[in-house]
Amino acid sequence: MHSENQTKADCYSAGERPWMEFGQRLRGEWLDPVLRFLTRTRFIPDHITLVSLISGVLFVPCWLLSHPWWAIFFLLLHVLLDGLDGPLARFQGVDSQRGSFTDSFCDQVVVSIVTITLMSQSPPWLDIWGGSLFILLYVSVLAIAMVRNALHTPYSWLVRPRFFFFGAIPIELLGASNLVWLTIWCSNVLLLMKTISGFFKLRQSLPK
Repeated sequence: MHSENQTKADCYSAGERPWMEFGQRLRGEWLDPVLRFLTRTRFIPDHITLVSLISGVLFVPCWLLSHPWWAIFFLLLHVLLDGLDGPLARFQGVDSQRGSFTDSFCDQVVVSIVTITLMSQSPPWLDIWGGSLFILLYVSVLAIAMVRNALHTPYSWLVRPRFFFFGAIPIELLGASNLVWLTIWCSNVLLLMKTISGFFKLRQSLPK
């Protein structure tokens, strides 16, 4: 079963943890028939994580081959499956820090390759400075969050802009000009603030 000490080295802030745990319980109730079916068919959480990762990666060829709505479909599938591996792990009683780390790593891979894809298109949807800074700061914040949680000095709150980023892509496809660019740069400002504050708080918590 899920225990308190299993969550300490994840990347959740203190403020969002109660909401995260509430959401976990709610998803477990809503998805109970699906979780039972997956368990009967011998699916394990790692299978779901892998399919979620593959779905996110498929965004790249679809986008580059000028099939943007197929790219959006696979990105949406990635997001839906990403919300399923955790509940399945808890249902099967195999949730762990290892699984949480793997899930976070795969999420960051998808965020990074989607960002790079939008930067590489001609003309690009996203400038190289904005996209590169987004990837760097996103990784930095998540890494600092995990270390701080392991040291029992969690963030009070965190910024998780990937859903805003993903959501901005289809909206811009429908005609909202420069929405992805605006979303990325607003995210960069908030992520930079959390990186700086997280670094100094973490530095203070370490022995001299």
